[in-house]
Amino acid sequence: MTEARLESFTVDAGAVGQRLDRYLATVVAGVSRSRIQALIEAGEATVNGAAVADSGYRLKVGDVLALAVPPPVAAEPQAEAIPLDVVYEDAYLIVIDKPAGLVVHPAAGHASGTLVNALIAHCGDSLSGIGGVKRPGIVHRLDRDTTGLMVVAKTDAAHAGLAEQFAIHGRDGRLEREYVAVVWGALRTATGTIDAPIARSQANRTRMQVMPKDGRARIGQGGRRIEPGDEDDDFDDERAGPRAAREAITHYRVVETFDGAPAPGRAPVPLASLVRVSLETGRTHQIRVHMAHIGHPVLGDPSYGAHFKASERRLTEPQAAALQYLGRQALHAAVLGFEHPVTGEVLHFESDLPDDLDDLIDALRPPTKAKPPTMGGRRKKQAPAAPKGIMLPKRRKSAEDDVDGDLDDDGDLNG
Repeated sequence: MTEARLESFTVDAGAVGQRLDRYLATVVAGVSRSRIQALIEAGEATVNGAAVADSGYRLKVGDVLALAVPPPVAAEPQAEAIPLDVVYEDAYLIVIDKPAGLVVHPAAGHASGTLVNALIAHCGDSLSGIGGVKRPGIVHRLDRDTTGLMVVAKTDAAHAGLAEQFAIHGRDGRLEREYVAVVWGALRTATGTIDAPIARSQANRTRMQVMPKDGRARIGQGGRRIEPGDEDDDFDDERAGPRAAREAITHYRVVETFDGAPAPGRAPVPLASLVRVSLETGRTHQIRVHMAHIGHPVLGDPSYGAHFKASERRLTEPQAAALQYLGRQALHAAVLGFEHPVTGEVLHFESDLPDDLDDLIDALRPPTKAKPPTMGGRRKKQAPAAPKGIMLPKRRKSAEDDVDGDLDDDGDLNG
């Protein structure tokens, strides 16, 4: 049996005050911060010879650190022969197009039948233990009923490199993610930004909610401020607390607006909008929470759009049938681009809309209106293309905030 490798370091003055996990992530090659945190919690780290289970331990000058990095272990989930739509694969990573209804990794209520089970069967030993035995290779997630592109690491080096890109959410221009969504109503502006922190709801732990910073959240491009009391009904400042909230920024661009059937003698009223959404952060349910927060929840969203039953009654019979057939939130991860964590190659992929979502959009669109050429198909290219719409958000002056990566949030992410 292969023994764990022991990494040792002595803290100099330049590292004083840093978190233990952050420091080790910078000096231990090929191991992601999330795995280092798991190793610390498992008792594999020592400071001055004593085991330390606190990832947030602040370093002191002269501290002698040691970390035992065990070899990958067999993943606990079992391999299952679940078909995968593989878009790209090499020795280091795999990109798949996830269908609706597929949970990403085993969790309560989903012990099997997940993407991880399928990946173990497809990739074999190359996926063993990377990122933790419960979720080998996973660096980001999509909700069960959100479709589209995901990348999974097959080696520790690839996992560390991808996790680092996802941790800063594309603010350095390497990572791009764009989603297609159909939301209720007509948005006030053709493009806009939703800047509103998100926290887990204390009233319902399966839901997320907006937690306005300093009592306010910025909506739109220099638009109005949302005052306390305008948030979701289950907002509870005292119970949730400001520390529970994490920065969340979503950019949107309206592609098309669909009118509903007009009442007798009245002009048509906008019923829904097709939007493309890019993320400057990656929080659990971020798109769904943010769009609901500004009054435009995603069609078919059972958690954040249930109160839009009145809008559903304005659908024609074919439109209502298409939404019922969809049976989920109208959200698709259409674009994924990143820098290959090992070769440095720029990879860019696009995914066609799944048939059920495409059918819904066609049902919402007037029969005489042609489909705009905005959805695209899959492709891989060697060099970055010019930014599409809002794919590259403005860079921040600093990314020194806690960049724990997409997997720090409980539950599924983004969608």
